[in-house]
Amino acid sequence: MAAQGDKVVLGIDIGGTGIKGAPVDVATGELLAERVRLDTPQPATPEAVGRVVKQLVDEFGWTGPVGCTFPAIVHNGVTLSAANVDKSWINAPAQDILAKATGLPLKLVNDADAAGLAEAIFGAAKGKQGKVLVITLGTGIGTALIVDGKLIANTEFGHVIYPKDAVAEKYCSAKVKDDLDMKYKDYAVRLNGYLEHLQLLLSPDLVIIGGGISKKHEKFIPELKGLRFPVVPADLKNDAGIVGAALEAAATFGI
Repeated sequence: MAAQGDKVVLGIDIGGTGIKGAPVDVATGELLAERVRLDTPQPATPEAVGRVVKQLVDEFGWTGPVGCTFPAIVHNGVTLSAANVDKSWINAPAQDILAKATGLPLKLVNDADAAGLAEAIFGAAKGKQGKVLVITLGTGIGTALIVDGKLIANTEFGHVIYPKDAVAEKYCSAKVKDDLDMKYKDYAVRLNGYLEHLQLLLSPDLVIIGGGISKKHEKFIPELKGLRFPVVPADLKNDAGIVGAALEAAATFGI
């Protein structure tokens, strides 16, 4: 267990299939203990998720501020969507719910925004000007838009209509690849089409791919073609959400 110092915040990343966390040195972005992962309860109701988040807090014997991600639009602590969790989260005071469950000061942030923030400060987007799009490929597709180093919160480009009358995250998320048992080469074709669509909409200067699948980036990123921007893996890989959550909490609570 890492010491709870002045620059340390517990970061927790809530996903559709797993909830993981670790204490983070917010000055360096370093995880100060091995991350712990617990399964997301099914159904992922507020009460059930709150219990798992509390369990993670207890694992680390944590008593300080907590930063927490959530796979939904998060506006002023309220979750306005619920793509891969129970629908009872829609319009729920999620930040208050999780703060009460843990008994600690807690800041809630969209999961992809947290990953984007971490990449902007410590990772592949550090020092980059222009439009950087961070795409997290997991149970769904999360996106974070960073313009000249500043995060534009709550973009939901995983929910654009692509292709035809489908939603992008139901077509080329990492979960879709696994569910269909697709080869990486075939998956890259789907991802390529989606990125071409985003190219039309946004003309990004750089795209960063995060989420668990980014650990295997060499199997699909080199297959991408016809794009006007470079595509690179996230430096923080699947830890980006944990780090970004901790950074958001640090900024909120003056750490």
